Amino acid sequence: MTSNAAHDTPLDTAAKLVADFEEDEIDYEGLGANYPLHINMTAGSLAGITEHAVMFPVDLVRTRMQVLTNNPAAKYTGVTEALTRISSVEGFKGLWKGIASVILGAGPAHALYFGTYEIVKEHTGGNRSGLQLASTGFAGASATIASDAFMNPFDVIKQRMQLQGNHFRSVFQCASELYKAEGLRTFYVSYPTTLTMTIPFTAIQFATYEWAKKLLNPRDSYSPTTHAVAGGLAGAAAAALTNPLDVAKTVLQTRGCSSDPEIRNVNSMWSAFKLIKQKEGFHGFWRGLSPRIVTHVPSNALCWLSYEGFRFFLLKQQGSA
Repeated sequence: MTSNAAHDTPLDTAAKLVADFEEDEIDYEGLGANYPLHINMTAGSLAGITEHAVMFPVDLVRTRMQVLTNNPAAKYTGVTEALTRISSVEGFKGLWKGIASVILGAGPAHALYFGTYEIVKEHTGGNRSGLQLASTGFAGASATIASDAFMNPFDVIKQRMQLQGNHFRSVFQCASELYKAEGLRTFYVSYPTTLTMTIPFTAIQFATYEWAKKLLNPRDSYSPTTHAVAGGLAGAAAAALTNPLDVAKTVLQTRGCSSDPEIRNVNSMWSAFKLIKQKEGFHGFWRGLSPRIVTHVPSNALCWLSYEGFRFFLLKQQGSA
């Protein structure tokens, strides 16, 4: 082993660390290979709420860094500087603006997400090695279409409440005022862009997760360290590759709060791309990349760790009942 150490890849090293760290792994097979749908959906719901709640302040920073604005007070140079300024100017509560919308939407959306993923993966050969990558990618994309249709309005409300200087006191007030001022369309104007972003994001995330999990833990035993490491790697890859689409989505979801007529008239992903390029050049498409990766690495690690842990615990409880 020593002679090959210099040639080890980071994943080889991670695999060895996982193997060394987890001597007493718990075998999934003792509980049955196929989890019931209600277990997957309940675990997904709990994982979604946990993930979004823990990482919410960094997500708020990402939103503010991606918004097109001419106001110098609303521009930030980095995650740490943004967190410091927001908490000192707006108080600690300022970092949690809009979290109620996430909690209301994330539970049902993630239940739908993971339920769809497991059903589609099972029916497209995701448990057979030759089909695994294609199957998990397709299952992830299918899960995204279903969950985003539910979650998109909650995401719009969340981002409006995250903006500097907003006057919304509750999710319901925000939803009501947006509907009166901009109509029902405002809750779905970003849906095509969201899908354009999240379908590749989810396909990359699930395929990377399943690949890394298989490499790090070939026995497929219950391994919290493996789930966290594989989830973090998957989150980093997917977040980095889809950042330009996330910037366009943010512009579409926050356009109604801008005083700039050009921004207010943006009505599609392509018009958002054109405006970002016009105002900020290609650099504009990578705004918010750092907080996006900082958000997705731990949140993805936490999401998969929670999901695998919750469903393992729930099934074990069901078996002992």
